[in-house]
Amino acid sequence: MIQTGIARTQWVAAAAMSALLASCAAGPQPGSPPVTGNPPVTAPQTGAIKYASSGHAAMDAWRIDFSSRALEAGHDRAIVESLLSGIEPIPLWLGSDMQVASTGISDQAEFSKPIWDYLKVPLGESRISNGRDRLAIQPALFADLEARYGVDRQVLVAIWGMETSYGAVIGNFDAGNVLANMAVEGRRRTFAERELLAVIKMVERGDAERSDLLAGWAGAMGQTQFMPTTYLAYAEDFDGDGHKDVWKNEGDALASAANYLKKSGYAMGQPWGIEVAVPAGFDFSLADGNERRMDTWRAAGLVPVTGGAFETGGADFAQLWLPAGAEGPKYLLFNNFKSFKAYNNADSYAFAVGMAGDAIAGKTGPVTPWPVHLRPLSVADIKALQAGLNARGFSAGAVDGIPGRQTKLALQGFQKSRGLVADGYPTREMLALVNASNGGVGVSSATDGPS
Repeated sequence: MIQTGIARTQWVAAAAMSALLASCAAGPQPGSPPVTGNPPVTAPQTGAIKYASSGHAAMDAWRIDFSSRALEAGHDRAIVESLLSGIEPIPLWLGSDMQVASTGISDQAEFSKPIWDYLKVPLGESRISNGRDRLAIQPALFADLEARYGVDRQVLVAIWGMETSYGAVIGNFDAGNVLANMAVEGRRRTFAERELLAVIKMVERGDAERSDLLAGWAGAMGQTQFMPTTYLAYAEDFDGDGHKDVWKNEGDALASAANYLKKSGYAMGQPWGIEVAVPAGFDFSLADGNERRMDTWRAAGLVPVTGGAFETGGADFAQLWLPAGAEGPKYLLFNNFKSFKAYNNADSYAFAVGMAGDAIAGKTGPVTPWPVHLRPLSVADIKALQAGLNARGFSAGAVDGIPGRQTKLALQGFQKSRGLVADGYPTREMLALVNASNGGVGVSSATDGPS
């Protein structure tokens, strides 16, 4: 009897367990309360992220090191992995013929072309007419941008055109991949890694999705070509949808550019530059990069080339700039010009933005013709000029082929010492004079040969 009772008890228990298991398998019945409880806890992954090989040993080694440092800095593991798991060598950065990426700053159009040639694209008929069309199509958008950020609409359109031809050419590289290639290539590793960390933070903050991250060959992103650190600092969610979409959302892209310009010192209603006429015998060495009060320029005899009084919107300081020397157009440059250079530090770029904006608004220029008869120097010639000025005791700085402010000031010093017009404009005639003053020792031009 005892054994029979035990057996029956065991059978009842087994049956009850079977019914319970069947009930669990079938799920909750209609009308029954919901099943509650926490899902199983999965232990977080730790240690180094394991990647499939990119096929490039140096890239693989860099990726392991960089991702470890990113994790140690507290960045999201899944985002770091998603950014770096698919990287691969890009030929223009890590191939045997790096034609694009190996181009030095001195070879860029802003520095290597005469200013009148550089302006042909940004001031071309199609670029200007397309800019006017953009303003006509969305007047309410541009009115809102002006009201919110205090940046003139024609300036925003000019930069939009300069950067991506109004959003038509934003680049088709993955930002993570191109910055990884830049880091592995090595010349700008610190810069590239800083930008990569900014990309990670963009996704961590929810400002952008991983799938958004298209860039140009050097890592600049979207319709306004922001580097990731610039995006973090200045990108705007203009429509309030929770994303700062500078890729597909024109409002976000233009608001981001406006925010960048405003925080770089742009003042609405003030000129970026005014073309001027100078009196006979004017001292062109005053075009030395220094700002002076407008009263000083008036006293020196400068007047607007179109006549009348200066209209500066309250701007009281300007510097004189000679983009093509004493024979070419002459400009007083104001603070707004400097805000354009926040985008690109080349004078010719900022000049193109200002000129394009004016043309879009219906104001064409310059009035003074360009001195196209002059023979501007090549990059190799500029290097020869810099070396010659340095050897003569006029400090032109690094021999880098870039005719920047220091090179022009050095040339002005040389010109004044010889009783010449001190406009600082580098021509082959000036190179020949510098070479001759050095006796031709150790200084030569790539085009003219040793002097």
